[in-house]
Amino acid sequence: QVQLVESGGGLVQAGDSVRLSCAASGRTFGNYAMGWFRQAPGKEREFVAVISWSGGSTHYADSVKGRFTISRNNARNMVYLQMNSLKPEDTAVYYCAADPRLSTAVTTPRYWGQGTQVTVSS
Repeated sequence: QVQLVESGGGLVQAGDSVRLSCAASGRTFGNYAMGWFRQAPGKEREFVAVISWSGGSTHYADSVKGRFTISRNNARNMVYLQMNSLKPEDTAVYYCAADPRLSTAVTTPRYWGQGTQVTVSS
């Protein structure tokens, strides 16, 4: 069992930057792929980014590629999402997720956080 808690969301302006954090507990953090998803108002939840357990492999949705960076610090049981050049369409609830396998972390991760709201004004 893994518990995930996101933080760092808030109200920002277009073009601004913010870093989201996700703290993991309850189970060994190593060997878990970690991901970020988001759900905008009136839209389905969508994949944003994923990182392998070692941090050696990352993948991003086309909509955020070049602007967002996912990273992790296994010693601190933390995963981060650095978001730069924010756009109003980035407005969503952002969820941290964990799964033992990278392939399923992208689609149907086993564990989810409660989410943190990011609102980008124009």
